[in-house]
Amino acid sequence: MNVATLQRIDRRLGIPLCFCLTRFRRWFGRRQHPSPPSLRRILFVKLAEQGSTVLAYPAIRRAVEMAGRENVYFIVFEENRFILDALGLVPEANVITLSFASFFSMCRTAVQAVARMRKLKLDGAIDMEFFSRGSAAITFLSGARTRVGFHTFFGEGPYRGDLMTHRLLYNPYLHTAQTFQALVEALTQKPGTLPAFGSQPPVPDERLPEFSPSPHDRAAMQTLLRELSGTTARAPFILLNPNASDLVPLRRWPNPRYLELAGRLLERFPEAHVAFTGMAAEADAIEEMTRAVGSPRCFSLAGKTTLPQLMALYTLADVLVTNDSGPAHFASLTPIRVVALFGPETPALYAARNRRNTALWAGLVCSPCVNAYNNRQSPCQDNLCMQQISVDQVFAAVCSACTARAAAKA
Repeated sequence: MNVATLQRIDRRLGIPLCFCLTRFRRWFGRRQHPSPPSLRRILFVKLAEQGSTVLAYPAIRRAVEMAGRENVYFIVFEENRFILDALGLVPEANVITLSFASFFSMCRTAVQAVARMRKLKLDGAIDMEFFSRGSAAITFLSGARTRVGFHTFFGEGPYRGDLMTHRLLYNPYLHTAQTFQALVEALTQKPGTLPAFGSQPPVPDERLPEFSPSPHDRAAMQTLLRELSGTTARAPFILLNPNASDLVPLRRWPNPRYLELAGRLLERFPEAHVAFTGMAAEADAIEEMTRAVGSPRCFSLAGKTTLPQLMALYTLADVLVTNDSGPAHFASLTPIRVVALFGPETPALYAARNRRNTALWAGLVCSPCVNAYNNRQSPCQDNLCMQQISVDQVFAAVCSACTARAAAKA
């Protein structure tokens, strides 16, 4: 299933499900203890968006401090667990997965996941999906005594019932990493005092683990780069990722801009190679883009790498230019320099917390237009916010990143 299908399921089935579970809770639910419970086992509910999982790293680390690494659990879509494993905070055996290959497989694995979670006798569960109905239902069905999540007190967000014991207001002025940390800290609060939260926002934390690729994946990427570039020399590599996730397709920077950028970079750096990355479904379109550049030093890697191999590629390349999407966050786990292009969303909330990352954003009156309150939907049909980012701006940022990368390697 694609993201649009998941969103339709979440809206059409999630609303009645959350309504029924809310009625059940009010009729049969146990009374909430007025003081915070002891936290022996903590569950994170973060099904989708692997990039956001990287932003959640400080929050997960805080939970590990509270309960111990062996007592922190995570439920995620099976296709999205790799980055969680790469972060190394949660034992692989503690990761519970759902499949979204089809609606029936999702339902089957959800039932299995709920059964496993209830056997764990969880003390706390944190819904990190903001206003998703499916994640709210899973958080409730986990059986956790304390359940933390955002609530629509006055209809300021999508309806998802009243299933949390610790209900928070979503603050659109906090960076997402800080928001995740606040959710964890809410576990220690008395539920009767919330949503008032009498503490300062968590201090932004830029510490991230450095991804270490397997020798096999690293060797495979070295071989692939040699084959496509036609050289064994250690020339600079610049990666361009014109893809944007299906969740917000408006995040795409126009392809002609990427073509112009590639040509200018090849001219500016005579020894460099430029490679386009993308998913297998985009391979033909990306190949056409590389042919349009018309240089033997420009080639396509679209569909030629797995996600672990893509991460290995980031450890070998020098600079990545990408639309605001998962790769910008994955790359922050490696030494590569990143230039991320923002439009429908703001870097103030979603930029990677990493000094090696540069965010470009036009900041138009209509931008950002997608947020947690509107389920990241937009009526926009013309992403002027991305079109306002010029090739000159990106070219200058990449040149600066190349200089900084060369200095770091030296």
